[in-house]
Amino acid sequence: MTPSPNLQDLIDIVRADAPSADVLELLSQASATANDLEQVTDALLGHFVDQCRRAGRSWSEISGALGVSKQAAHKRFSLSSPPTFERFTPRARAAVLTAAATQARRLGHGYVGTEHMLLALFESAESLAARVLSDAGITQARVEEQVIALVEPGTGLVTGELSFTDRAADALRGAAIEALEMGHNYIGTEHILLALFRDPNSVASKALSALGTGHDAVRSRTDELLAAYK
Repeated sequence: MTPSPNLQDLIDIVRADAPSADVLELLSQASATANDLEQVTDALLGHFVDQCRRAGRSWSEISGALGVSKQAAHKRFSLSSPPTFERFTPRARAAVLTAAATQARRLGHGYVGTEHMLLALFESAESLAARVLSDAGITQARVEEQVIALVEPGTGLVTGELSFTDRAADALRGAAIEALEMGHNYIGTEHILLALFRDPNSVASKALSALGTGHDAVRSRTDELLAAYK
């Protein structure tokens, strides 16, 4: 088995990354490194839990493999609250925390679903997700047509704070997994877009499928655009 980094390895990493040998700066860097490791390990476990779920394994089996109770495994990895947003880029954070709610209210929906997250990805034309969608000939108007065909708009004014649906929260966790699989230490709009394909029964996935695109095509175009930036 490939050995994991030991304590001395991590100490050496902290000392190499810290701006100086000052003990407070070393502590600050150690905190940042520990947070990075926590985020990566959460995404790592999430990736393989997702694989188990796709393979039809039960929560009892998954919890047994993790060595925790079924309730604990389900609470941590099932459709519940979304992840924290520290690793989301400013554009990605704005899309899911602000623009998605705006889209939901505009459609008269009292919740933030995958469809609203997808519509929100068009808010910044310069974002990688918006560029990928544009290159595929997919516009916000075309997406909205598909969304309305799948989910009837509400009536009346929607006020107050909106919560993510279970599928939307799951997509946000999926974005962290997509980032990990691509070797990225951040979560951008492109990772959110890719994560929207993970649940084929979500409104966003159905809308994108109807418009003729899928995960592999989006991933390929994303890789091309990222390579062009280098």
